[in-house]
Amino acid sequence: MPPRKRATAAQGELFGATSTKDIQDIMWQAADKLRGSMDASQYKEFVLGLVFLKYVSDAFVDRRAAIRADLEAEGASEQNIKDTLEDEDEYTGENVFWVPAEARWDFLAERAAGGRIGELLDAAMLAIMNGNARLKGVLPMIFNRDNVDQTRLAGLVNLMNDARFTGHAGKSAQDVLGEVYEYFLAKFAAAEGKRAGEFYTPASVVRLLVEVLEPYEGRVYDPCCGSGGMFVQAGKFIEAHRGKTHKADLSVYGQEFTERTWRLAKMNLAIHGIEGNLGPRWADTFADDKHPDLRADYILANPPFNMSDWARKSEDKRWKYGVPPQGNANYAWLQHILYKLSDRGSAGVVLANGSMSSKQSGEGEIRKSMVEADLVSCMVALPSQLFRSTQIPACLWFLTKDKTSRGGKLSDRAGQVLFIDARNMGTMVDRTERVLTAEDLAKIAGAYHAWRGTASAKAEGAKYEDVAGFCYSASLEDIRKHDYVLTPGRYVGAAEVDDSDDEPIAEKIDRLTKELFGLFEKSAELEKVVREQLGRVNV
Repeated sequence: MPPRKRATAAQGELFGATSTKDIQDIMWQAADKLRGSMDASQYKEFVLGLVFLKYVSDAFVDRRAAIRADLEAEGASEQNIKDTLEDEDEYTGENVFWVPAEARWDFLAERAAGGRIGELLDAAMLAIMNGNARLKGVLPMIFNRDNVDQTRLAGLVNLMNDARFTGHAGKSAQDVLGEVYEYFLAKFAAAEGKRAGEFYTPASVVRLLVEVLEPYEGRVYDPCCGSGGMFVQAGKFIEAHRGKTHKADLSVYGQEFTERTWRLAKMNLAIHGIEGNLGPRWADTFADDKHPDLRADYILANPPFNMSDWARKSEDKRWKYGVPPQGNANYAWLQHILYKLSDRGSAGVVLANGSMSSKQSGEGEIRKSMVEADLVSCMVALPSQLFRSTQIPACLWFLTKDKTSRGGKLSDRAGQVLFIDARNMGTMVDRTERVLTAEDLAKIAGAYHAWRGTASAKAEGAKYEDVAGFCYSASLEDIRKHDYVLTPGRYVGAAEVDDSDDEPIAEKIDRLTKELFGLFEKSAELEKVVREQLGRVNV
């Protein structure tokens, strides 16, 4: 028996990794060494393609083991077992991709050191696409190129082979790999900065949209789906509240303009076990709607902010509330989304703050028409620095076709709009990025559900009340007085000042004045010391 090769430092770390986070960090560091001369967008597809290949292979092996165990328990012959193990229907019928022998991870890992790993990986991707119709044209075949360091690539394959994807807080290998995929998407978004906006929406923003809309079942649509994060979070929401088996209660539809991002989305859905219709290929939503007859129960979207270069058709039937200007697609997105909603559908849309107040090129009149049609349910002003990809302040629009009580199931909010000012919420995770915490999400979504009287609010006994500085339920007459500007700060007012310390105001002013003069004196003393030190240095 040949001696076992000495483990690399990264492999040694993985052997001792005890959490999904450990695996994510170690794999990212190893994968980052492969970048070399690769274009950033190509590198993203390259690494995530490997993660996907590992996922489909692991899922296939797990299913293969389950088939054998079942047949052995039934006393089947070895020949019968062998034949059944090669029956593709036994896998695809359980939503597991068929993986040909030459594409299985063990086959590739055993040959990683042979110098042909890039060639083998390209062949594996092609074999999987040929064996699974819904992956046709999706997987990257970019591993056998001149700018790919084959030695480092072999090392990454070995590292992924050695990673322990099971035994982490009771999660399955597929769940862990799904989290690795999401983690890598977030890391690529951080690395790519402004360009990341085309494929990634911050996780806490997506969670807020989903927590407010509560998409338990029905058709969910994203007209600019990026890498599919909205769908993944909707699936997680259902899992958390109703269990994995109910993920099938949601039908997923999406569209994406960029080829590489469309591929990432297809892989992302597959790795999370979500059946989705993202169209037969990538396409511009305005110029070539791939779901023309769809009417969705829920729409989640983060369109490109203030997009000036878009396929505008002035006679388009989607422009029911006014023709959007050529120079900005914000109101084209909003009207496309309204057009796609079912009679009782609801939508959550991320847009630039300017969309709430702009009156340029007829946008104010379109907004007025939407408000008067009673289609705006809730407006949320978001804190700054949530998006690494842009410094443009953002907000959330929640739209609905029906604000009535729906037979007593909800509170009747016809003729009203809820305004929420969340600008002071969130926590900085580093110097440039803020996230909304679980408590923030619960507070915002809780206010909405209490206002709407949803089942979740009733279960908790929540009653809606206006809170100065945070939320306010405005009538259409209130909004008319503000000339249809929908900025929450105009409606919620200022937060109440806490005077619970009971210190008399005169004494408080005297104390604070003394503290201020004390600071001035300390500042003067410090300046004197600094000047003396500088004088000695000059001498």
